[in-house]
Amino acid sequence: MNKVSLLLSYFLITPCIILLALVFLLFDQYQYQNPHQAASFSVAPTAVYAALPDSSITNLMQTTVTTSDARVELIRQFLDSHHSPLAQYADLIVSNADQNGIDYRLITAIAGQESNWCRVIPPGSYNCWGFDIYNHHVHNFASYQDGITTVTKTLATKYKDQGLITPNQIMTQYTPGSNGSWATGVTTFMDELQ
Repeated sequence: MNKVSLLLSYFLITPCIILLALVFLLFDQYQYQNPHQAASFSVAPTAVYAALPDSSITNLMQTTVTTSDARVELIRQFLDSHHSPLAQYADLIVSNADQNGIDYRLITAIAGQESNWCRVIPPGSYNCWGFDIYNHHVHNFASYQDGITTVTKTLATKYKDQGLITPNQIMTQYTPGSNGSWATGVTTFMDELQ
């Protein structure tokens, strides 16, 4: 009789345990697939220090977290490592690229290929991109900001809009006399910024 009751309880309890385990796994899987449905919590500000318990004094500690675009810091650090005067304009480079729908790395990479990141440019030109420079003609910008804005907009309107997006495609019009080294250099610098 003892063996029969033990066997009977085994066959009754085991399916219940299996059923509970399946329900738990399904619920866990549902929460994993729908994280916005999962329970969330927040922590209220807490008292940091109070010498005497006094309900009229509330010393609270609050924390504010701000986020910024990591691409800006990536460009800034990259240009700093090359001692480029463009480093302080990293935010302008990224925002102009976003506004014009081009790869944020392109302006920096072209500056690297054309002028060693603005370290070798015609005096007073602020032209780090070899933009509209040919024979003895030099295009002067009013500032680095002007150069960034003009070159980015030109790449968007006169290159991207014609389907010229990659360095190899851009090279065909930007520097048609290149043997391919221009596109290779720009691509290499873009890869370093990845």
